[in-house]
Amino acid sequence: MRVQTVYQPVFEDWLCNVLLPFGAHAMLSGSAYLAHLRLRPAMFALGAETLILLFVGIHNAWDAVTYHVFINKREKSEAEENDLQPARKQR
Repeated sequence: MRVQTVYQPVFEDWLCNVLLPFGAHAMLSGSAYLAHLRLRPAMFALGAETLILLFVGIHNAWDAVTYHVFINKREKSEAEENDLQPARKQR
C-alpha cells in the first residue's frame, strides 16, 4: 500500500487491509494456545476470527467493485469525450 502513488490510503484502508487481518490472525494463534486450556472459549474465538476475515473479504471485494464501476467508468467516459471533441470541432 505504501509503494503505489496513485491513491493515498485512508484509515479505512489500513483498518481493512492491515489491522483487522493482523488481529484476526493473532486471535487464531491465541485460540490455538487456548484450546489446550479451555476448548469452548477457543472455539468462540475461532468463530469470531473467521467472521472478521469474512467481513474484511466482503468489504475489500465491495471496495474493488465500486472503484472499477465509479472511477474507471468515469475516467473511460472522460477519455472518450476528449477523443470526440476534436472531431466535433472539425465539422
